[in-house]
Amino acid sequence: MRPIYFFLLIILSFLSCSNKEDQSSEKLASDIPETPYLVVLGIAQDAGFPQANCKKDCCQQAWQDQGLRKSVSCIALVEPAKKQAWIFDATPSFKQQLKMLESLGIHNIAGIFLTHAHIGHYTGLMHLGREAMGAKNIPVYAMPKMKTFLETNGPWSQLVTLNNINLIQLKADSIISLGDDLTVSPFQVPHRDEFSETVGFRIGSNQQSALFIPDIDKWQKWDRDIKTVISNNDVALLDGSFFQNGEIPGRDMALIPHPFITESMDIFQDLSDQDKSKVHFIHFNHTNPVLQKNSPAYNQVTDSGFAIAEELQVFKL
Repeated sequence: MRPIYFFLLIILSFLSCSNKEDQSSEKLASDIPETPYLVVLGIAQDAGFPQANCKKDCCQQAWQDQGLRKSVSCIALVEPAKKQAWIFDATPSFKQQLKMLESLGIHNIAGIFLTHAHIGHYTGLMHLGREAMGAKNIPVYAMPKMKTFLETNGPWSQLVTLNNINLIQLKADSIISLGDDLTVSPFQVPHRDEFSETVGFRIGSNQQSALFIPDIDKWQKWDRDIKTVISNNDVALLDGSFFQNGEIPGRDMALIPHPFITESMDIFQDLSDQDKSKVHFIHFNHTNPVLQKNSPAYNQVTDSGFAIAEELQVFKL
């Protein structure tokens, strides 16, 4: 599966309100597939890039150059024929990500699938409320604990009582049919589950399938062999929160467990070149040097046969 890349200039143009937005949207629309596809709408960890109150070198350039900023980790499954999309995670960048979809000609949100109850993955639901969009019965797919969390805690419970959202309970390893041979299957992964379970998703058509696992503690803690899972799918968008241990000075990184990219590359080193090319790391903390394109860390990943996810990257299904 070969990704399609769009230039940063396009991203900047549709975030403005100038006439260039329409011109860029037309150019973008001419490049996208006519069949279902996945599109990356964000690559940063929960707090985005740059991060609030960050005065470190990792964020300073992005504060000064808006074009370097990244939205929070999110993908969408797009069905062009019906001009609709299902969003995976409702992030703090929700309104910008809706604008990205509009630039792809998509104006109908058919549903939202949630991975878990950490701030970067569900708080964008606030934009569906009466203070903002005033949405009507948007299907929101969530695991049992996640569903209960939304039903019993304000302000999310108000979205339920006002029928802004319609909660649909997921079951691990079940298959949800979205029609036209499109399916979604949630699977549980080990993570810090203070408020809900954590899941990844397998998203597929009758031709291709993709994995979306933005958060997991460590691959070794999972009850499945990640290398086998990668081999059995066509693309894998995987947790790349931190590049290596020690990335956050003064913090015990054991308290924020994620598979470091360097760890993952070691685990994946005996994959075939074809399987390595399926792996696209995503969900980068603001400290992660792979956010700097062509940095030594970025080049180490790509030179090893893996990839760094990019906003508006498209994968045909």
